[in-house]
Amino acid sequence: MSTSLSRPPLTKSNISKVAILFSGGPAPAANAVISTAAVSFLRNNIEVVGVKHGYSNLVQFGPDRPMVEGTDYIRITHERLKRTRNSQGILVGTARTNPGKDVSDPAHLKDPERVKPLRTVYDALRSIGVDALISIGGDDTLKTANKFQRFQDQLPEGSVRIPVVHLPKTIDNDYMGIDFTFGYFTAVETLASEIRNLLADAESSRSYFLAETMGRSAGWLAYGAAIAGEASLVISVEDIRGKYEATEEVTNAKTGETLTRKVMNLEQVVKRIVATMRVREETEGKEYGVIVLAEGLAEYLPYSEIEGVPRDEHGHIAISKLNMGRFFADMVAKEYKTQTGRSRKVTGLTLGYESRCARPQAFDVMLGSQLGVGAYRALVEKRLDGVMVSVSGQLDLNYVPFERLVDPETLVTVVRHIKPDSDFHRLARFLETYVD
Repeated sequence: MSTSLSRPPLTKSNISKVAILFSGGPAPAANAVISTAAVSFLRNNIEVVGVKHGYSNLVQFGPDRPMVEGTDYIRITHERLKRTRNSQGILVGTARTNPGKDVSDPAHLKDPERVKPLRTVYDALRSIGVDALISIGGDDTLKTANKFQRFQDQLPEGSVRIPVVHLPKTIDNDYMGIDFTFGYFTAVETLASEIRNLLADAESSRSYFLAETMGRSAGWLAYGAAIAGEASLVISVEDIRGKYEATEEVTNAKTGETLTRKVMNLEQVVKRIVATMRVREETEGKEYGVIVLAEGLAEYLPYSEIEGVPRDEHGHIAISKLNMGRFFADMVAKEYKTQTGRSRKVTGLTLGYESRCARPQAFDVMLGSQLGVGAYRALVEKRLDGVMVSVSGQLDLNYVPFERLVDPETLVTVVRHIKPDSDFHRLARFLETYVD
């Protein structure tokens, strides 16, 4: 029987080698996740390999392209893990390659051509003796993990199965099944620090900054940064409703089909921003400020503004090709002058990349560490397959089956938005200048 100061005993396992893979954008505390997962397996005498740069090398595997140690994967040892838990960056690198991009329907899993990249990933992992996979990434990586697990259901009877456990990662914090994702609070603090710097600059020059922040599908990061950074106003996708919402009809050039899409009512959004500026000046004597816009608003721009902008392998618009802050800054400056007859300098800029590999805060290190250990406990102690490790309460571990997170019919995930008028959503409104 163990005592309070005893480490849990070694656990018998049919896993001899586990692979750790990181995919998608970086996030602070990535190495806390990787290193604690790795050390948990190593201390149970299970070999650990780190797959380099997501799925990008795995999908190139073949008879003439074997997996090469040092190029495609690394052996993770105790020596390699020295003081890595608080380090910046990603020990194994990352990439956005998506081996499941051709599988968008359960029926596709029976199509040899569509699942070929998934089969290549399976063969590549088996070629180096991997018999369990830890996937770390965002909702797109979760979808890939789910497809990889379901692909294995089609393998011939008697085939070796590679159980897969997924660890949720995104600084956007828009993940179903977990309260907060690792790296979120570090990213919030990093962006909040930038916003506070901009506020000092704005006050000195009696001007405004319109800062676009990361947050592709939901406003968690924009709202967190705005609250912590004392921004003057924050607007995200959750706010595009009521008078701020409009629709437009778009014709598909290939099919000729006409679709109706939700867009921003740009006129009303711009007027709302100017209203904040004017009330700050006229009632609080503040001729400066920082307005925060979540980058996900780009998807709600009129089609004429985003037509031709490329998209990634997961279908997301390449937001880096737009400059939404500058786009809005020009309109806001013009509307302000129209309403007041005065000029006010409004500068648009983008914040975000500087937060993705910032040195992690203690909470993110603790959260990431628990998720890493949770991967070990899921695979070895509980012998699970097809689950996402989650943390709630006082870092209590939970294991959420893929089918509760990924629609079994469409194979897509659901984004977790800020609930409109929730206490968190209203917190920003309480802290901002009151505008009716």
